[in-house]
Parts: sequence; structure tokens; C-alpha cells
Amino acid sequence: MENLMNLIRKRRTIRQFQPREVSLEILYKLIDLGHLAPSASNLQPLEFLAVTDQQIRKVVFSCLRWAAYINPAGDPQPGQEPTAYIIILVNSLIRTKGFEYDVGAAAENIILGGLAAGLGSCWLISIDRDRLCPVLGLPETLKIDSVIALGYPAEQPVVENYSGSVKYWKDENACLHVPKRNLLEVAHLNLYGQKFPEDFKF
Repeated sequence: MENLMNLIRKRRTIRQFQPREVSLEILYKLIDLGHLAPSASNLQPLEFLAVTDQQIRKVVFSCLRWAAYINPAGDPQPGQEPTAYIIILVNSLIRTKGFEYDVGAAAENIILGGLAAGLGSCWLISIDRDRLCPVLGLPETLKIDSVIALGYPAEQPVVENYSGSVKYWKDENACLHVPKRNLLEVAHLNLYGQKFPEDFKF
């Protein structure tokens, strides 16, 4: 469990990638992790589309909106674009609402699995779906929920203590800083407002 906890603590959103291809074997394993995630009523409405083709990748990239707080500084720089994508699709013949819970569980499995394989990722929901769906050959029954951009990381974002703003920023060395609320503020014990001991270690 310690290794899993360290992996989760290490996870940061990556938006700058090395120009190194991701193998089909890794992508297939990540899709497997996604499809094994919990599914409400076990209906399993999700499907997954891996994109590695260079020309299709360019179109996917052009349909995504990246780091809104620091746009365009947060966009992948030329030569540092993702080298693979996993697109999470929802089969509307199976489910038309309530699938978001399934998506969240599947996406986290893919993201953590990717990190364990040395990959960085960025989970995106701001997508030009109308333009992208025909390019991917999707039938009307499949809807794009989100896109997970993948590649070998070319940056190392760091966590900062929350100090009144959730907005992430880049410093003069282009290092991304991400504020996180203090654990003691969000963790409650037995009753709301009752806190864990301040010296609690794990």
C-alpha cells in the first residue's frame, strides 16, 4: 500500500512532454485498467479510444483547451506535445446520465497506471467535440466525455500550500506550482469539524 500512496502523492498534471512514443502495449494495459474500474450498477457504458497516429494526434491536440489559469503559457510548447491520447467514450445506448462516476474512476486508474509506467498525463474536458467526433469516426451513439493526454514528462510540477487562491502558476524557471488545501482542513474524524490530531503521521 505504501507504494500506491507514494504514487498518488507523486501524481501531478503534466502539460510538457518528451518527443518519445508511448508503446501500444502500455496503452492497451492502461485501457484494461480503465475498463476494470468500478461502474455504477455494473452497466459499463465506457469505451476507450487510443490515439497514436501522428496526423490524428495533431487534430486531437488542436481540439483541446489546456491550462485555463495560465493560458497560453500552460499549453504544451512546440515539440513537447503529448505523444498519445486515451479518449474516454460513453455509449449512450447503455447510459445517458450518471456515467460521470464511472469516468472518474476509470480516468484515475489510467492516470495512476500511466504514472507507474513512467508516463505523465493531463485529463482534459474542454474539447471541441463537434470537430473531433467525425475525425475519429465515432457513431452518434458514442459521446466523448474526456481526453487523457499521455507522454513521458518534460516538466516536474510542485505542490504548494494553499494560501487563498487555487490558481496554479509558473515561476521564472517555468516550473509549475499547484496549490493544495491543507489536509488537516479537509479531513474530519467521526463528526464534521472534529479534526485528526495535528501531529498525526502516516
